[in-house]
Amino acid sequence: MKKHYIDLEEILQDRRMEEDFLEIPLKERVFQTFLIVFVPIFLGLILQLISLNVFQGSFFKARADANMTNIRVQTAQRGIIVDRFGKPLLHNEPTTKVFLSPRDFPEVIEDRFAVLEKVSAALQMDPEELKKKIEEKDWGVSDRLLVSDSATHDELVALSALSLKGVDIEPSFTRVEEVPYASSHILGYTGLVNKDDLKNNPNLTIDDGIGRAGLEAYYDKYLRGKNGEQFFYRNAQGKLEEKKDANAPVSGNMLETFIDKDLQTYMYNRLRQGLLDLGRNAGAVIAMNPQNGEVLGLVSYPSFDASNIAMSLLAPYNPFFNRAISGLYNPGSTIKPLDASAVLTEGIIDNKKQIFSKGYIELPNPYNPDMPSRFLDWRPNGWVDVRTALAKSSNIFFYETIGGFEDQRGLGIEKLKEWWQKFQLDQRTGIDLVGEQSGFLPDPAWKEATKGQPWRVGDTYNVAIGQGDILITPMELLNYVTAIANGGTLYKPRIVKDIKDETGNVVQSMSAPQVNSDFTSLVGAALPDVREGMRQVVSESFGTAHSLSLLPFATAAKTGTAQIENNTKTNTFFVGFAPFNDPQIALMVLVEDSKEGSLNTIPIAKDILLWYYENRLKQQ
Repeated sequence: MKKHYIDLEEILQDRRMEEDFLEIPLKERVFQTFLIVFVPIFLGLILQLISLNVFQGSFFKARADANMTNIRVQTAQRGIIVDRFGKPLLHNEPTTKVFLSPRDFPEVIEDRFAVLEKVSAALQMDPEELKKKIEEKDWGVSDRLLVSDSATHDELVALSALSLKGVDIEPSFTRVEEVPYASSHILGYTGLVNKDDLKNNPNLTIDDGIGRAGLEAYYDKYLRGKNGEQFFYRNAQGKLEEKKDANAPVSGNMLETFIDKDLQTYMYNRLRQGLLDLGRNAGAVIAMNPQNGEVLGLVSYPSFDASNIAMSLLAPYNPFFNRAISGLYNPGSTIKPLDASAVLTEGIIDNKKQIFSKGYIELPNPYNPDMPSRFLDWRPNGWVDVRTALAKSSNIFFYETIGGFEDQRGLGIEKLKEWWQKFQLDQRTGIDLVGEQSGFLPDPAWKEATKGQPWRVGDTYNVAIGQGDILITPMELLNYVTAIANGGTLYKPRIVKDIKDETGNVVQSMSAPQVNSDFTSLVGAALPDVREGMRQVVSESFGTAHSLSLLPFATAAKTGTAQIENNTKTNTFFVGFAPFNDPQIALMVLVEDSKEGSLNTIPIAKDILLWYYENRLKQQ
């Protein structure tokens, strides 16, 4: 074979020629393209590495550990929730969970399918449903699948007798309300942990329960407890190498609430029956102690069974919606005690000033003088001062004192909104439940920006009587009324009093009243007249809630009606407090789509107040 030799000269020659070629300069756009294309890619990779190692490192470490470790969780009991007298509102009921661990299945594929068939037969499941669960499972999060958490005794016996590999039967518990439906919107419910929960809290396991609504969600970290664990360590081939027992489960903390269980149950049943009698479908009731913000009871209807969430998912009228804290409504005439406080304090009128209501007032129409704008009272109320205006619920009185008319100066929308804000109608009250909404308070700037129209006197008239665009929650409504009742202190509504561990020691206490705002000095001079006006709502024959005068204690109240959906439907409210001279309970009743105005709320309110007198105040 002939060899090819390259002498030194050739090597140098080749080198010189190569260097000549290399001296040809690259165009600038080559470097620009490189920077544009590759630098963002490198930056993205660096940021992703930082995210995986710093921000999500604990999550992925836990998932990696799970791949090498078979964890048998000993589920910790969630803490129970009791009322103000120590009566349980819910309890933990023992149950059993069935899991599938496919990596422990037999190696032969036919035997694996046989396991699934036997499991579905023992649990009386549709085999296709079981296959669907397996296909939809995110196996990157956990290597086990919860098949059933409500297997019957007979099903468990049948399954245990099969001794199937990869099928685990473990003790657990379920939350059961003492009185189903009655307290669901207070207590809430739990659900299984999902992938997002694991990212937010890597200490959770995929089969843990977590609070999804109500107190269960708000105080989840206290209620959850700490699971016990047993670890089965495997090698890279998945074979069991070591087993270790960890700590025993630690039960969650107990919540001691201000709720009166018997009152709560009565409120739910009375509202439910009242709505059924009226042929209506939705409403709410809230009871509070106006002296400190303690929530005695809270009902939203319709409700749901926290032990069987699936049953309520497709139910009408959205049973999971907490109308008491999340519903936004026109308050109707229940806003008038606030109006009265404002016009008296601002010197728009004094307590002797009388305004005549002939049933309507008319404003000139600059575009059509023959057709003035007419604003109605709900009936002719004659001469009324601030007290009788509240008692009779005269619209004309508040049209004129808030919006102005002829020679009567009005407070004006800007000042009225300031007073709404003093009573914090645009803020959440801070009640310890998830999902609370805040009210919406309109003004001229908002209307101009959103509707392209100027604010008119008629707009002020409408919001002065709780119509128009003002929206508040029932909780905001009752909370402002409690400030009228107690002399000017706006408390933060509270459901939970103390959080206690399993030995009874207080972990955290919320028993002391918390003040959201104190305007006692601001409205102190006006409140006696406002309170007396609310008293006359009940005590005087012309009062809109005179039927409550038969109660065994002096009661103050205000009713309200708000027309919605182009005046095709009416929501009605009742707010009140008793006893008048030393209020111990403040009450709000809402009936959606009412048939007969505020008359539909009064019987419900009357019975609840009477129950409270007979079963609580009378017993003191």
